[in-house]
Amino acid sequence: MIKKITYKNDSQSTSIIIKNNFAKKYINKQIKSNNKIFFIIDKKVKYIIKDLYKLNKLNCLFLDGGEQIKNIYTYNNICEKLLSKKIDRKSIIIAIGGGTVGDLAGFVASTLLRGVEFNYIPTTLLSQVDSSIGGKNGINTKNGKNLIGVFYHPKEVIIDASFLKTLSYRDIKSGYAEIVKHALIKDYSFFIWLDTHYKKIFKLNQRYIEKTIYKSILIKLWFAEKDPKENLTNKYSRAMLNFGHTVGHAIETYYKYSKKLNHGEAISIGMIIESNIAYQLGYLSNIELNLIKDHFKKTKLKILDRSIYSKKILKIIQKDKKNFDDNINMILLKKIGESFFKKNINIALVQKLLNKI
Repeated sequence: MIKKITYKNDSQSTSIIIKNNFAKKYINKQIKSNNKIFFIIDKKVKYIIKDLYKLNKLNCLFLDGGEQIKNIYTYNNICEKLLSKKIDRKSIIIAIGGGTVGDLAGFVASTLLRGVEFNYIPTTLLSQVDSSIGGKNGINTKNGKNLIGVFYHPKEVIIDASFLKTLSYRDIKSGYAEIVKHALIKDYSFFIWLDTHYKKIFKLNQRYIEKTIYKSILIKLWFAEKDPKENLTNKYSRAMLNFGHTVGHAIETYYKYSKKLNHGEAISIGMIIESNIAYQLGYLSNIELNLIKDHFKKTKLKILDRSIYSKKILKIIQKDKKNFDDNINMILLKKIGESFFKKNINIALVQKLLNKI
């Protein structure tokens, strides 16, 4: 299957190309152009450009992907290296790797020389269905995830499902958690389709995985196009894409972005916790809560972590970007396929609800 999706943003349009075994051809084409190309590459996927080293135009910076690289020190180091290599405003930065490499490279591209062209080849399921879409880039601080960042869209996103064969089963499930999130916030029929075909998806059956990626991207774009800068607080708000992330990001911060839990695992736990909160507040029915829990159990997605009972978690949640006026704002479900922006949840009530789970 070859799919091309084009969406418009502030200053340009972004082309998303979904095509199996296409990335190397794309890289070769870029290198042979007259542009000055700078690659920021996750060391795990160094093999992708292994046979291209002989080309003189290849300027590469290699990183160890992971949340630990999304900090001001790595950002500064990359900027200094690119400037020393005489990057200019006609240059192109191409990121190759998972979501953390893409987030960091996009942030670099957006700020260096006040903005250079940025293209992205996401190589994990998580980055292909989520972080590569919509233009969010940024870095972490000790106070929380992505608290420093910008909206800056890649000109091109190349999604090549053949990369997924190199991933661990754990990484596949991490990406799948974000796919389920998209279904839960917007599309009941997609949720049922996932519930029926998840085994084929986990086995990376080409027909099913590409359909899953394509459908997931369309849902994310539906929100991103209606609310590009996440300014709305109604059912069209881009913040809906943060379902599971209020608690999930707090868990990641609690563990200092260690390998104890990856992003998808933290978000998976966050979705179950926030579904429980929606149930306790009278929004989500017990029947639908159990449908969600049953799917997570069948697919062996994580559903709980003891950290949620720590007082530290609540302090981290209070620093979430969606909050204002010292109250908690959270994305909750009314039913599978329908989410909403719940405003002004009292902090003490959130603690009480967490303690009941």
